[in-house]
Amino acid sequence: MLGVTRGAALYVGALIGPGVLLVPSLAAHAAGPASLVAWGLLLLLSIPLAVTFAALGVRHPVAGGVSTYVEEGFGAGAAAVTGVSFLTAVLFGAPAVALIGGYYVADLTGSGTPVAVVVGLGMIAAVFAANTFGLRISSGFQLALSGVLVGMIALAVAVALPQRATRNWTPFAPHGWWAVGTAANILIWLFIGWEAMAQLAGDFRDPRRDLPRAVAAAFAVVAVLYAGLGVATVVVTASSGSRVPLADLVAVGFGRGGRDATAVLAVALTMGTMNVYVASSAKLAASLARARALPGWLAGDAGQTVPRRPLAVLALTSCALLGALAAGATSADVLVRATSACFVAVYVLALASAVRIASGALRAAAATALLLVCVVGVFSSWYLLVPAVAAVLAVGLRYHAARHVEGMRDLRQEAGVRPSPVALDGGDEAALRPEPPARAHPPQGLADPRVRLHPLPEGRQGAEGRLS
Repeated sequence: MLGVTRGAALYVGALIGPGVLLVPSLAAHAAGPASLVAWGLLLLLSIPLAVTFAALGVRHPVAGGVSTYVEEGFGAGAAAVTGVSFLTAVLFGAPAVALIGGYYVADLTGSGTPVAVVVGLGMIAAVFAANTFGLRISSGFQLALSGVLVGMIALAVAVALPQRATRNWTPFAPHGWWAVGTAANILIWLFIGWEAMAQLAGDFRDPRRDLPRAVAAAFAVVAVLYAGLGVATVVVTASSGSRVPLADLVAVGFGRGGRDATAVLAVALTMGTMNVYVASSAKLAASLARARALPGWLAGDAGQTVPRRPLAVLALTSCALLGALAAGATSADVLVRATSACFVAVYVLALASAVRIASGALRAAAATALLLVCVVGVFSSWYLLVPAVAAVLAVGLRYHAARHVEGMRDLRQEAGVRPSPVALDGGDEAALRPEPPARAHPPQGLADPRVRLHPLPEGRQGAEGRLS
């Protein structure tokens, strides 16, 4: 069972990941010192977000996470769109995370972007091969890596700020105030994770007492770390556009040795995170294929621990995007912003569902968070086309599958064959045979407790979804 301390640690681990190794620098480059306004606004947004999902976890405990809330609020179709949006975020996020690790290795070796891309491709190959053969990092090791990262950020900020506190403050908004919204849209990636603990509410000894305390403690830690990291990034790296901002911060106090140690941690953290997300996303893709929100052939080997067909698609997509980056057709900023746009879409659907199923103060908190997330989403500009296209794909495939089922039933009726009812989400039509109708089974839907839209550092996902 979880207590306040362990629950807060899991919350912090769900929020602070490899994104902190690059994203703060992208935000500082986009808005200059004014990016600190974006940090502050997102921390304010985190309050109703955290309150909403913590309260949902207590009042509406579910095993399937945010997809369950969306299904409860708007039905299986909206849940399918939520799942596909999250999966699209992983399609763009996985190569971005690999590239982050590559940047730190390139810095370690004194190389440039081509080496970073090659290292990223190597990391993707290693992670996907490990998942193909069932090799998974332990949940304890992943949580330990997150703890080391938190400690390194705190130490780097404490050392760098006193020495560089007066630098890089002018001009405060070199790209105008609209750029603050752009910076917030980039930084939103670092604030994805508040929803993750809702599915673990039942694991607390006393959810009504302990979960709010764990959320409050986690928010305090994250607020202090992010505020310090935002300021330190501005005063140390804002003028350089660095791709390795944490290494720059550590080097202020610890020189080359600290910089090299940061590179090692970056590689371990990015590979560990990719290992977990890739496996979870492959299962999610198979589940979505069974629900006819993705092409059905992706579910062909869904019974395996990690389905290999979705795994192969994820690997090929990641390699293609990194190849495009090497050719100059895209950039790390594009990958990050496309990923953030997909996360925004997931949060909009989840929070809109919370408004629909909640009441009283919880509905007010969810509505406030929904409004603020929509404001951040406006600054995604054309990147919103990414989750929009994913949503159209999901809806179109489900519509086509529904028409196929209707056509099969019409043929049966014309042939005088009594149908055996099946759920759209349950699989292919049963064979045509003149038998009495079988008792209908409930659709599996997307609220499958074995599949998580947000894998947690702690492996508490049940026997088939456990991070072993």
